[in-house]
Amino acid sequence: MGDLPLQAFHLWTLATVATVAAACALVGTLLVVRRMSLLGDAIGHAVLPGIAVAVLLGGRPGGPLVFAGAVAAALVTVWLTRVLRTQAGLADDAGAGVVFTALFAIGIVILSTVGARRDLDPACVLHGILELVPFDTVRIAGVDVPRGLLSGATVLAIVAGGLAATWKLQVFTAFDAEAALAAGIPVAAVTGGLLGATALAAVAGFDVVGAVLVVALLVAPAAAAELLTRRLHVVMIVAVVLAVLGSCLGYLAAWRWNTSAAGAIAVVLGLEYLAAAVVAPGDGLVARGLSRLGYALRVAREDVLAALWRADEAAATAARPGSMGGWAAAAWLRATGRVVASEGRLTLTPRGRAEAEMVVRSHRLWEAWLGRHAGLPLDHLHPPAEFVEHHLGAAMRRRIEAEVGRVEGDPHGREIPPEV
Repeated sequence: MGDLPLQAFHLWTLATVATVAAACALVGTLLVVRRMSLLGDAIGHAVLPGIAVAVLLGGRPGGPLVFAGAVAAALVTVWLTRVLRTQAGLADDAGAGVVFTALFAIGIVILSTVGARRDLDPACVLHGILELVPFDTVRIAGVDVPRGLLSGATVLAIVAGGLAATWKLQVFTAFDAEAALAAGIPVAAVTGGLLGATALAAVAGFDVVGAVLVVALLVAPAAAAELLTRRLHVVMIVAVVLAVLGSCLGYLAAWRWNTSAAGAIAVVLGLEYLAAAVVAPGDGLVARGLSRLGYALRVAREDVLAALWRADEAAATAARPGSMGGWAAAAWLRATGRVVASEGRLTLTPRGRAEAEMVVRSHRLWEAWLGRHAGLPLDHLHPPAEFVEHHLGAAMRRRIEAEVGRVEGDPHGREIPPEV
C-alpha cells in the first residue's frame, strides 16, 4: 500500500463507497417507485459499450468522456427498447432484456478484444476495483483525493441537484404519468432525465461493484425502504441510509474475510432487504403473522361468546372449549371480565353477553339475507354465516336488516338479537 496508512486507506475507500451508494439510492428510489427497476438493471449493463468506446477514444475511467459515452449508451438502450415495443410488439420487459444483453455482450467483446491495449481490465469493469480506489488519486488543495471519490461526489451533486430542481415533476410523474401528461408536464423529458441520472450513477458504481452488481445499489436499498415506509421523501432518505450502511459494512466484511468487495456489498444489501421484509410494519412477515394470530384469537373469542349465548338460549350446558385456541380465548375472556367461571361452567357477564349478542345477530342476519337472496337450503346457511359473522360491523348489519326487512327471526325461526 506504499506510504498510505491503513486507516487512511479504509477511510478513503469508505468515503468513496458511501458517496456512490448514496447517488445510486437516490436514483434507485424513483426507479423502484415507478416500477422501472428492470430498466435500471438494463442501463447498468448496457452502458458498458459506451464506456468501452469512450476509453478507446482516449477517455479515462471516471472522466467526462466516459460519462458521456455511458449516458449515450443508456439513451440508445431506452430508444431501442421503445422501438422493439412499437415496431416488433415486444413488451417493455422483454425488449429491455433483449437490448441490454445484446449491448452488454458487445461491450464485453470490445473489452476482450482491445481492452488490454488501453489498460482496461474486463474483470475490473465487471466486478469493480474498490480495493484499489485509494491509489488512483488526483491532487486537490495539496491532498491526494481518490478519483473514484471525486467522480462519485460529482455524480451525487448532479443527481441531488437534479432531484431538487425537478422534485414535484418527478413525484407527479412517478405516481400518475397519464395525469401528469394531461397537466402539461413533459413526462418524456422527466423520464429521460431520470434515465440519464441512472446512467451517471451506474458509471460511478463501476469502480465500487462493477457492471454486474451495480443493480444491487440501484434497487435493493430502495426496495427495502419502500417496505418500511410509504412517504416518498422518507423512502428516499431511508434508502440512502440503507445503501450507505450496507455498502460500508459489505466493504469491511470483505476486508475482514478477504473476499470480493462487490459480492460482499451485494450480499449485505440483500440481507437488509430480507430484514425489511421481515420487520416491515405493514407488509412484513412479523406484522402479517401477528395480524393473522390476532384474527384467529378474535374469531376464537367470538366463537366462545356465541356458543355461551346459544347455550343460554337453549337452556343447555355450554360445551367446554375443545381446542388450544378455544382455551386461550376462554382464558382471555375471563381475564377481561367477559365471562366468569362458576360451578364448573362459564357464564357470560353483562359485557360479554352484549358482545355475544352482536356476533349472533351478525350470524342470523346473514342467514336471513342468504335465505332471501341466495336461495340456499336451510342446511347450507350456517357455514357461510359462521365465517361472515366475524366481519360484519354495525353499519353493515343495519344495511342487511334494511334489505331483508325487520325480521324477528332467522330462516330457522330463531330470534335475531336487536342492535344495542
